[in-house]
Amino acid sequence: MMERRRMDAALLVLFLGHLAGALEVPLDLPQPPTITHQSLKDYIIDPRENIIIHCEAKGKPHPSFSWTRNGTHFDIDQDPNVNMKPHSGTLVIDISREKAENYEGVYQCTARNKHGAAVSNNIVVRQSRSPLWSKEKIKPFVVQEGVSLVLPCRPPAGLPPPIIFWMDNYFQRLPQSGRVSQSLNGDLYFSNVLREDSRNDYICYARFPHTQTIQQKQPITVKVLNLDAINDTMAAFYNDTDLFSEDPVDERKPSFLIPSGPSSSKMVLRGQVLEMECIAEGLPTPNISWTKVSGDFPAKRTSFLHYQKTLRIVDVSESDAGDYRCTAKNRLGSVHHTIRVTVKAAPYWISGSPRNLVLAPGENGVLTCRASGTPKPSITWAMNGIPIENSPKDLSRKVEDDTIIFTDVQTGSSAVYQCNVSNEYGYLLSNAFVNVLSEPPRVLTPANVVYKVIKNHRALMDCASFGSPIPKITWFKDSRPGTLGGEAYNMHDNGTLEINIAQARNSGKYTCVARNILGIFENHVYLEVKEPTRILKQPEYKVVQRGRSVVFECKVKHDPSLIPTMNWLKDDGELPDDERLIIDPESLTITDVTENDAGVYTCVVNTTLDHDSASAELTVIEATPTPAVVYERPDPPTDLELTDQKKRSVQLTWTPGDEHNSPIQKFLIQYEDSLHHRGHWHNLTEVPGTKTTAHLKLSPYVHYTFRVLALNAVGFSRPSFPSRVFKTDPAAPDENPTGVQGHGTEHDNLVISWKPLSGLQSNGPGLHYRVMWRQKTIDSEWTTVTVANNSKFVVSGTPTFVPYELKVQAVNDHGAGPEPAISHGYSGEDLPVAAPENVQVFVLNSTLAEVHWDPVPHKLIRGYLKGYKVYYWRERSLHKHNPHHVEKQILTFSGNHSHGMLPGLHAFSLYSFNVKVYNGKGEGPPSPTQQFETPEGVPAAPSSLVITNPNLDSLTLEWSPPHDRNGLITGYTLKYQPVNNSNELGQVEELALPANATSVTLPNLKYSTRYKFYLNAKTVRGAGPAISQEAVTIMDEALISQLDGDVGTATSGNTQTSHPIAPSPPRRPPHKALPVSPFGNVSSSMGEDGALISWEYWGPEKNVYLEYIVENSEGEEEWQKELVNGSQNYMLKGLKEGLSYRVRLVAKGHSDQAPHRSKELLVTVPAVASRQVDIATQGWFIGLMCAIALLILILLIICFIQRNKGGKYPVKEKEDAHTDPEFQPMKDDDCTFGEYSDNEDHKPLKGSRTPSNGTVKRDDSDDSLVDYGEGGDGQFNEDGSFIGQYSGKSASRDTAEGHESSEAPSPINAMNSLNSFV
Repeated sequence: MMERRRMDAALLVLFLGHLAGALEVPLDLPQPPTITHQSLKDYIIDPRENIIIHCEAKGKPHPSFSWTRNGTHFDIDQDPNVNMKPHSGTLVIDISREKAENYEGVYQCTARNKHGAAVSNNIVVRQSRSPLWSKEKIKPFVVQEGVSLVLPCRPPAGLPPPIIFWMDNYFQRLPQSGRVSQSLNGDLYFSNVLREDSRNDYICYARFPHTQTIQQKQPITVKVLNLDAINDTMAAFYNDTDLFSEDPVDERKPSFLIPSGPSSSKMVLRGQVLEMECIAEGLPTPNISWTKVSGDFPAKRTSFLHYQKTLRIVDVSESDAGDYRCTAKNRLGSVHHTIRVTVKAAPYWISGSPRNLVLAPGENGVLTCRASGTPKPSITWAMNGIPIENSPKDLSRKVEDDTIIFTDVQTGSSAVYQCNVSNEYGYLLSNAFVNVLSEPPRVLTPANVVYKVIKNHRALMDCASFGSPIPKITWFKDSRPGTLGGEAYNMHDNGTLEINIAQARNSGKYTCVARNILGIFENHVYLEVKEPTRILKQPEYKVVQRGRSVVFECKVKHDPSLIPTMNWLKDDGELPDDERLIIDPESLTITDVTENDAGVYTCVVNTTLDHDSASAELTVIEATPTPAVVYERPDPPTDLELTDQKKRSVQLTWTPGDEHNSPIQKFLIQYEDSLHHRGHWHNLTEVPGTKTTAHLKLSPYVHYTFRVLALNAVGFSRPSFPSRVFKTDPAAPDENPTGVQGHGTEHDNLVISWKPLSGLQSNGPGLHYRVMWRQKTIDSEWTTVTVANNSKFVVSGTPTFVPYELKVQAVNDHGAGPEPAISHGYSGEDLPVAAPENVQVFVLNSTLAEVHWDPVPHKLIRGYLKGYKVYYWRERSLHKHNPHHVEKQILTFSGNHSHGMLPGLHAFSLYSFNVKVYNGKGEGPPSPTQQFETPEGVPAAPSSLVITNPNLDSLTLEWSPPHDRNGLITGYTLKYQPVNNSNELGQVEELALPANATSVTLPNLKYSTRYKFYLNAKTVRGAGPAISQEAVTIMDEALISQLDGDVGTATSGNTQTSHPIAPSPPRRPPHKALPVSPFGNVSSSMGEDGALISWEYWGPEKNVYLEYIVENSEGEEEWQKELVNGSQNYMLKGLKEGLSYRVRLVAKGHSDQAPHRSKELLVTVPAVASRQVDIATQGWFIGLMCAIALLILILLIICFIQRNKGGKYPVKEKEDAHTDPEFQPMKDDDCTFGEYSDNEDHKPLKGSRTPSNGTVKRDDSDDSLVDYGEGGDGQFNEDGSFIGQYSGKSASRDTAEGHESSEAPSPINAMNSLNSFV
């Protein structure tokens, strides 16, 4: 037997370890039911609302639900008032047809699936009750002053018990004190009464919290009598004989009103609230105090209420049992009462309720139901809601009191076990399932989670996992093979990895690996360690006068990836909403300070991960006139003394001078080196203004002399007198030169340079440098030379552009400096010796090509590779009429490129190109020159477009081919359309023209009409941009003859438009015999924006200018220039009206060549635009006409109103005109008129004009008051509003007869009248 117990104990320890790692089963895996939500054990319901008894559960498959009521099955289908929520066990009971008390009872829910059944607690459902106070007649309490008094409350018993309080008729709480207080049962106790206690409205209220109702007791009257006053009054009537023989109440020592006797006892349950009270009477009013006889009060759980009369201890434990003594004391004595407290306990868990157990087949496990209570509770087990002794036998299961041991479990053993722990004070019921699963591991924590933590804080990274058997968790960082462990890392049982103090090096990728015998699963998370947020410049204490301004600074340092937010607080609260408080990113400014601004201001900086704060106080003083204070610079320090002299340090002390009303902020210490830099003072260090001593660190081989300057708010003092000279001994250099570089100035040398040491850094005499170098690529020895009084050394005879390792060491007469660091450099460069190979070109379109090449080997570059240059030039156009172009262009591609784009090419052209590599020395040889052709593109616009021979119905258009044809011209497209006087365009006509055409005559045009023409050229790639021109067909033959007389001039005009008709320009000469001038077909036309100058140009020069000058200008005025490179026309803007301008074109080549000029053109700008404008289409005219029409309408309405003012409406005449006298009067309900039948709807209204067709048109919305006015005393008052009433009585019609009045005007009348005028 002992051996068996030892084995069971060992199993228990093993299984407890397994239990500690109990897992939450994912809902997609099979599992027995688990109750997730249920109603309270003691469930008090509101009888006014439906009853809802909760029961929610989870499981796989989803469980079904059933209920018992008072221990028997509750068939909810048989009760129409009870429904169960879908996919839930929650009951909803409709009490609208039943009393709630009919459903009181004990309910229990069962959730069941094929793997087991879980049960809820016993839910006791009771209806809340708030009964009325029993009616009673309460006699007044008449008492003598000074005696004790108890006013009973005795509220009705409710469920739950009510809350008691005393109030008066005005619903004000009655004042309580050490003399008057309410007891725990609700009664009101007076230790002694006073005359002011007399009143007739002592009312006890009971508030029932569940139903939120308040019940009121009948008011109680209290009369307090003062016998001395009564006796004195009555003695005057009864010969000084006292009416009352009792003696007045004397002072007395305390005695307890409650509890009674010297001792009492009280029982309380563990975890509940213990309340004990002692109320005493006496005169004077006694004071109450408490002690615990057997120990001390639990400080954090104890409080004293009701003026020390009530002792309250929350969350009672067994240690609170014992004797408690209350003492009532006044100056006449004291009295004691002892309360013995015993603590019982309903059952409670010792180590938590049983946990779900997930086991793999063949594993062992333990369910433990460890609970305690007073008295000791009993424990019973059930399986799937059935007592375990009545459940099927299972050899793998063994029940031992509060433990069930499972050994070698098998698939199919899953079940839910219930543990019930109970004693006379309550019970605990817990469900725990045993789920037998075989499941490979999975990590439940989401993948790629980024954890962010502040440096030096704790970092936690989760790895929640599941598997059966339970997976083992290991962690890895980045790509390191080893698992994480040691003091820096802490692995928790749930898989969480903890880094106690996170550092920047801990940032990175972490891998969590879960493995069991069935598989392995990895999950990756990331840790980012951020710099903490710190306030570098904190706000400082400020004293400021009223009316001045003050600034609190708050400068923050934070991690760049975190966005801080800054808030300011005043006295730990929000800043006042005042425009005088200005918040900037790093400061708070308060302007026009007042006394209310005084306080503590706090700068709070928050990020998503941390925060920091700093505070400063503001003191506001009165701005009173004070005697002027003179602030001056401080006097210089005195008495400089050197002490504690060592090889490389010395102690300097001094005496401060006078501050002159401004505190010294700091001292500046300077030194002079009389050995190296006599007469030059250098700053050495600074110390705060509160110190007069400085420990100075010195350098060797320096003759030091020190002086001190003081600084206050005004400025620096004069320097002190120098100290005595302090000489430091020489020593070897402490450092080597910096900035060591190596480069070549020639192809066969290496220049080694460095930044030399200063005299102060030399540390001794005889400073020189040991320069060392060797080739990096070969294993050679260091070559060393000694260099003095120089900062560079040239190594000759080196190979071209090879890497070198360099070192420069400082040496003096006392030794060498530290071992120098190795620097790197290259010997000199030379020109590259090879050109790029395998050069290819790919033409992408008519203006873009891509060049490819193989990079030149590094050894053939012989220097630092700077890049590649592509030289390309246009040999000629593929069109026979275009001249040659040989100007080269260069595109540079920096770095190690192997291809590049050639943009901006001319279409339909032959190009040549080559490629060179270049280094720091220059360019290498070119690659073999290659050629490529660009395909055809769309052509440019025609060079010129002029209109000649204008007639009544025809025009002739002449043009020149595009300057840049970009291919073979396949034809032209001419579009034209008329333009009216309001600049609206008419229908477009389109005409296709052959490639060899240069003119066309358009017949059948409208006379005196302005046309707009668009002409563009086409190649096989499509149409190019169009050139446009405008012209006007003339009005008569006389103008034609006038135009014929003006042929040869540069301008022409007509009476219809400001656009002149351009004369026929000179013809362009043939290509075989080019004229001296490269310009032809120069013409002009005037438009609204200016003068459009068009021309043809076939010269080689690229710099082409348009020059113009006012005709007959003085010789001093210069020609105005406009650059027009690559264009065939230009719009001259800003010309003055009424002036004539001389215009010419100029082409300039090289500086040694004379410019080419075209013939001058005379352009005249009309003084006034002659185009006629249709006034009817102008906006101002339309607006004027509308305003006039509106004014006429207003005048007509006023006339009608004045005409009918004060009149009556003739009713009889209109009655006779109607064949149907019946009509609907006004409706009373909505103040609208009913339908009215009128057989003469189309009869013209009196006072209005009838249209030509003899009818007046109406629509449904045209309700005239005339139509409604038959038989009423209706009229309009002065403002035109209708004030009459409509009536269907004949008497009204009779009364209306004979009244003289014009017919009532209506909106239709007014509009018809207006139409007649308009």
